[in-house]
Amino acid sequence: MAAQEPENLRELGERLDDAQKRNAKRDVRPPPTQLGIASRFATELVAALLVGGALGWGLDWLFGFFGIHTRPLFIVVFFVLGAAAGIRNVMRAATELNAEIAAHPATSAKDDKET
Repeated sequence: MAAQEPENLRELGERLDDAQKRNAKRDVRPPPTQLGIASRFATELVAALLVGGALGWGLDWLFGFFGIHTRPLFIVVFFVLGAAAGIRNVMRAATELNAEIAAHPATSAKDDKET
């Protein structure tokens, strides 16, 4: 019985290796599509603009509540800061996506004439 145990362990190791190879093939993500890239850029920019504008509006409202009237000042300032943050986020996302695209090898499509 002791001679069969190493054989069982070897068989188990081979099955585990096969399962890990199958899972590794499943975990590979395809490169991002053009629509995915465009929607990510738009989302990054719009979210930053909305957050900046909302913070500016909130600060204007808060100071107005206490009697200090700064009505358009904080909205404009934080909207511009939100635009800068959005552009920075888009540039960071572009760098990340370029690295991801470079990691995937280009697939060559064969024409009918080549075959």
